[in-house]
Amino acid sequence: MRGVIALLLWTFTCLSWAQAESENGSAAPDPETHQRAEQRVEEIQEPLYSPFIERYILDELKHLRVDLANQRAEIIQQVVDRELSSVDRGVAYATNTVTYFFYLIAAVSSVLVLLGWNSLRDIKEKMGLVADEEVNKLINAYEVRLRSIEKQLTQKTQRIDANREEIERTQEIHALWLRAGLEHSATNKIAIYDQILTIKPEDCEALTYKADVVLEQGEPQWSINLCQQALSIDSDNAHAFYQLACAHTALHHYDDAVHFLKEAIARAESYREELLYDPALEPLRDLPAVKDLLGGHVSPDENV
Repeated sequence: MRGVIALLLWTFTCLSWAQAESENGSAAPDPETHQRAEQRVEEIQEPLYSPFIERYILDELKHLRVDLANQRAEIIQQVVDRELSSVDRGVAYATNTVTYFFYLIAAVSSVLVLLGWNSLRDIKEKMGLVADEEVNKLINAYEVRLRSIEKQLTQKTQRIDANREEIERTQEIHALWLRAGLEHSATNKIAIYDQILTIKPEDCEALTYKADVVLEQGEPQWSINLCQQALSIDSDNAHAFYQLACAHTALHHYDDAVHFLKEAIARAESYREELLYDPALEPLRDLPAVKDLLGGHVSPDENV
């Protein structure tokens, strides 16, 4: 209960200070007044709680809230009044400036007429000519800008159409790759790869995968031709070198096979592992050059 009373006394004291400051412009008192208020609360010996005291405290709290709300409304009103005053001053300044400007134009025109330099008609005609020239300049400038914007829009439209077509081609090629992955017939796979190459003739991956299928069909020379086409498009295509090694192995061209195998491994280290398990390269595993390529790797036959 003492804490509540102390809080109320301190709140009432702060409000009194705020009211005194707003009325007299004086600063807030020092902390000694707060300390004296706390000492007065500590000196209370008997309980102060009763319904009348509770009612009194609640009334005081209500009055305090009302006073705070009134002070807030007064401050807001003062701020609004100051803002309105600033706006009024700005509008008055702008109005006076425009008025003085027109007065100045009228005075200059009058002086010119009195001195005989130009009549009002001449001034009007010249102003019309100047205005027409400026308008024509603006029209020409905007026409140039509009042509530039139209050109940019046309280029962007063409780019959007090209990107849309490229997306459609990519989606179609992706669907064909999925079909090729699910297809078990070599003939059908070759037909699918031909469709991919029809859409995208420079697809090295389609060429090399087709070369792989053709090699499985017993056509090593055809596989070599396809790999050469892929290398003419991408001279660093590791898969094309690997397929060339497999095709030359099928033709018993072991020196050429080892050469292309080295090229493939130099570009992709994963083909060193393929050398151990690919049956198409089995005749090469006993060659000294291939053993050097294998290094520390052990072939499946040695594991057995």
